[in-house]
Amino acid sequence: MKEWIGTFFKGAAMGAANVIPGVSGGTVAFVTGIYERLIHALKSFGGDALKLLLAGKFGDFAQKVDLKFLIALGIGVIASILTLARVLKYLFENHAILVWAFFFGLILASIFFVGNKVKQWSAGPIIALLIGVGIAVGCVFLEPAQENTSLLYLLICGVVAMASMIIPGLSGSYVLLLLGNYQLIMIDSVNRLSEGDWSVLKILIPVGVGAVVGLLALSHLLSWIFRRFHDTAVALLTGFVAGSLLLIWPWKHEIVTKFEAGGKVKEKVTGYDWYLPAMNGETWLALGIMAAGFAAVWLMEISGNRKNESQN
Repeated sequence: MKEWIGTFFKGAAMGAANVIPGVSGGTVAFVTGIYERLIHALKSFGGDALKLLLAGKFGDFAQKVDLKFLIALGIGVIASILTLARVLKYLFENHAILVWAFFFGLILASIFFVGNKVKQWSAGPIIALLIGVGIAVGCVFLEPAQENTSLLYLLICGVVAMASMIIPGLSGSYVLLLLGNYQLIMIDSVNRLSEGDWSVLKILIPVGVGAVVGLLALSHLLSWIFRRFHDTAVALLTGFVAGSLLLIWPWKHEIVTKFEAGGKVKEKVTGYDWYLPAMNGETWLALGIMAAGFAAVWLMEISGNRKNESQN
């Protein structure tokens, strides 16, 4: 029961990440230590699991796909989106710098502790770390592509968007912006479907198929990589998370683009203009909250290590 509750709260943290621009659910799963388990669970949904389910062997099926873990995680995600996410949305609208500061501290501390999971920092993991940082930072400065409605491109959008949701440090909606199809998929098509226009399924179905393929393929690929090249994989993902700190930096002005569909206007952050803060009361408060976020992860890590040592 204690493990179920812990997984539930980690799922809640993943759900809350949906309202934090630049923070993906994959990042939260990574820094809370459940990333590899999640990838292995997703990978387990294959032919063998389907055979067990069709044969009525529900206990074996649940064990194979780690269903107990996925249910606890899923309930946490949904509960958070319905409750905690609203609180975070309010805080972002009224105290954005302080919220960014807290998450900056959390992510910064997590990088050090997750990096410790690399058993040996040789040339390979170091290069992987730098590549991860470079890719995450580079994505921030990429210019969005032009809109493309071809079937193959829509499939690719689904694959890449889902992949970015799984890979820590990358945001699915931000990647769709870079691919040039954010308005087409998330604004125009979704709005038209809600109005009963079924013709947009020719847009949404290929994206959905690509997303499913991306989820299954990437979960298998990542599971294999973790087994064969654990240190390099952890170092690469640590680099992705470290690079995402640029998006989480508290002191920045948002560059907002407006998207219009069906007479409705939706705003989306498409970039940032970073700056150094003036050393005033708000800045000192933000730095204190940042330190509190760092300390929270540090204390949880110390507590977890002591628990493991006592069990051993």
